[in-house]
Amino acid sequence: MKNKVYPDFDSAVADMKDGMTFMSPGFGNVGLARNLLAAVHRLGVKNLTGISNNAGSMDDKVDVGTLIEAGQIKKMICAFTAPTHPSQITPFVRMYNDDELDAELVPQGTLAERIRAAAAGIGAFYTPASVGTELAEGKEHRAINGRTYVLEYPLPADFALIRAYRADTFGNLQFRLTQRNFNPVMAMAADITVVEVEDSIVEPGEIDPDCVHVPGVYVDRLVKIPPDGNWD
Repeated sequence: MKNKVYPDFDSAVADMKDGMTFMSPGFGNVGLARNLLAAVHRLGVKNLTGISNNAGSMDDKVDVGTLIEAGQIKKMICAFTAPTHPSQITPFVRMYNDDELDAELVPQGTLAERIRAAAAGIGAFYTPASVGTELAEGKEHRAINGRTYVLEYPLPADFALIRAYRADTFGNLQFRLTQRNFNPVMAMAADITVVEVEDSIVEPGEIDPDCVHVPGVYVDRLVKIPPDGNWD
């Protein structure tokens, strides 16, 4: 069986290249792979496309905004582009207003479904979300049972940067709390899925099968978070 356990975060993302697309969930401390994002920041790759629920925050912790501020991201695809407090100007807002990066705003449910479509091999799907708004302009529309839908396409990625509570060496993942937002579906939609693990990496069979939220077949690399390497 292939060894999926890596010694550190830097080696786990060392083959990420300029111009690649990566996924990061973007939901706060519990679910965000801050250590892997920090490793990408240290790696210094450029012209990345990021797929995330949001585009970073104003706190001093590493998140997608860290890569944006460092000039490593050329485009963000996300559900929330504005800061939680209108008076705050995040690096994303400033750089977008200055035409320093591109952005694609996607309704949150559509974002999740586009990622899931990539994971499931679905070519495209119709959704009523965004119909009648600027977000639907230029997209194919279709009337189904008297209601108008817009065609949306999958969102795959080269890398998914995931955080899980526990894993086994095969890559079966167990999540907790808000880790079960975008983490599971993103883990299945990328060519290479890298996971930072909170509690432990155990042997196959030690996680109750009923508690496996992502099968190990979707997971490529695992890194245990050391006590001194936790960005939370």
